[in-house]
Amino acid sequence: MTAVIERVKRSSKQSGKQAADTETSTGDARRDRWRKHRIARRAEFVEAALRALDAHGPDLGMEDVAAEAGVTKPVLYRHFEDKADLYVALGQRGTEILFERLIPAINAELAPVPRIRMALDAFFGVIEEHPNLYRLLAHGGLPGKTTDSDVVAEDKEVIATALTALLGDYMRMFNMDSGAAEPWAHGIVGMVQSTGEWWLDRRSMGRDSVVEYLTQIIWAAIDGLTRQQGVVIDPNLPLEENKVVQLGRTEEDTNSDAG
Repeated sequence: MTAVIERVKRSSKQSGKQAADTETSTGDARRDRWRKHRIARRAEFVEAALRALDAHGPDLGMEDVAAEAGVTKPVLYRHFEDKADLYVALGQRGTEILFERLIPAINAELAPVPRIRMALDAFFGVIEEHPNLYRLLAHGGLPGKTTDSDVVAEDKEVIATALTALLGDYMRMFNMDSGAAEPWAHGIVGMVQSTGEWWLDRRSMGRDSVVEYLTQIIWAAIDGLTRQQGVVIDPNLPLEENKVVQLGRTEEDTNSDAG
């Protein structure tokens, strides 16, 4: 689980440098204490920004964040260069929240259908609790501000890649051709995201209902395709081997941190 939480996007040069600074001691105890203090304060301000975003929506201003944090705007600007920098930090926090809930759900030692249901409920739970954060990230960030980061696209790619490995492991376990794992994974992730955006906009049904409908669709696809290969899986019995998703930091991430 630590690897999952540490697997935060290095979405800009500034955030990448800050990530490196959190892990490297300068050898100067006083400077290290000050740096850790700044890192902790920045994290507190990100949490305040998340609360302000929930309250005010994507049009929130730095004054809204400052008020929520109980500080003045100049204090905020000591920790964030501008709104775009704050957006990147919110995106990183959103990734942490999603992965903290999604990965344990995907890796639960449950029967196939309950496992699918739990993973979907984790995703829909996050976007239900933080709809404005999801809209902010999915629709291009703060008005008038641009960044090099597309957090939703990055998260989709990470999840689809991990799901590809998971499905591939199971398909090989059942002596099936695992070549379909990648398109299946990307199809599932795209469908869930599209449905999530529709649900946030419409709210024409409860979270439990949309999760159940998606669970049925995903399981029907898996069951149908496996049966074509002569493999019958009981949806309500745990599989003999519990394959798990690993979302660790890549070698490229590690090297960039060290730089």
